Amino acid sequence: MTPAAPSIARLPVAVIGAGAIGRMHAERLLRHPEVRLAGLADPAPAARDFAQALGVPWFAQYQDLLQQVRPRAAIVATPNASHVQVGLDLVAQGIAMLVEKPIADDAADARRLCDAAAAAGVPLLVGHHRRHSPALQRARELIRAGAIGRPVCATVMATWLKPDAYFDVAWRRQAGGGPVLINLIHDIDMTRFLLGEVATVQAMASRAVRGFEVEDTATASLRMDCGALVSMTVSDAVVAPWNWDLGAGEAAHYPQQPADAHFISGTEGSLTLPHLRWWRYEGARGWHEPLTESHTPLHRKDPYDAQLTHLRDVAEGRARPICSGLDGLRTLQATQAVLQAAASGLPVHLPPG
Repeated sequence: MTPAAPSIARLPVAVIGAGAIGRMHAERLLRHPEVRLAGLADPAPAARDFAQALGVPWFAQYQDLLQQVRPRAAIVATPNASHVQVGLDLVAQGIAMLVEKPIADDAADARRLCDAAAAAGVPLLVGHHRRHSPALQRARELIRAGAIGRPVCATVMATWLKPDAYFDVAWRRQAGGGPVLINLIHDIDMTRFLLGEVATVQAMASRAVRGFEVEDTATASLRMDCGALVSMTVSDAVVAPWNWDLGAGEAAHYPQQPADAHFISGTEGSLTLPHLRWWRYEGARGWHEPLTESHTPLHRKDPYDAQLTHLRDVAEGRARPICSGLDGLRTLQATQAVLQAAASGLPVHLPPG
């Protein structure tokens, strides 16, 4: 099948779910040159008011939006438990979709959606937006080109302080609403993007700071299929700059800090992210020899805007998903393995990719 040529008109995209991430997508769709906001579906009165303020059609039920607006693509930004049912309804109507992460709250349901989309030939993307970051894409190029040699180990940090008001929403204090499934899942996906599949997970979790049902801190050790060992720490209860969002400066609502959060080491060199510092020996090797550091500055790009461009390219048949449904499923499995290992105290072995 020959990919379709890009059409002149902006691709009509529906947003289903008007929480924080749905609103963010809606606002970017309004100003994006290649896609447009075709309508918004969410039963909350606040969503109706938001759509009215944007000047776009609003529907309480997404089924009505799909029938009356007939978008070419849709963004699923509803609560995690509803992702699969909404996605299956989009598959039934042949509508390409971007499902926010995690793809589902259960791996078996995620598989069901992936299988249905594949059988129907409907494009399915998962919203791990960091894959569209120039820094992450450059790091992947460097690692694949052998810049660090054989990957051996990595340290990944996702540590910062969420304000007290964040937890006024009940589900954020309950199981499934903690930083492992909300935040660390991004770092696990990044690690998979750079180093390949996860083979084994060991982990510990704590809720000692806030005492909520959900964890506020967790550590995990990952053995990758390539043999590299990865140490991860996540906490939303500490004062610290060591996380991707504060270091990357890709989102205006996070004050950028001059800190790295990912440290990836190999037999020939090391990389730090998001600032892309590359350490290596130019001549003689060994701990008594000086290391050379170089820095790769990149133009800043909003990964959410780039993801929307990619959504259009995939919907019109010009590209394959950077993060497919199956990719999202593998990341979900690895993330749930962290919680499972923390609860049981036992290692969790993931199925081969």
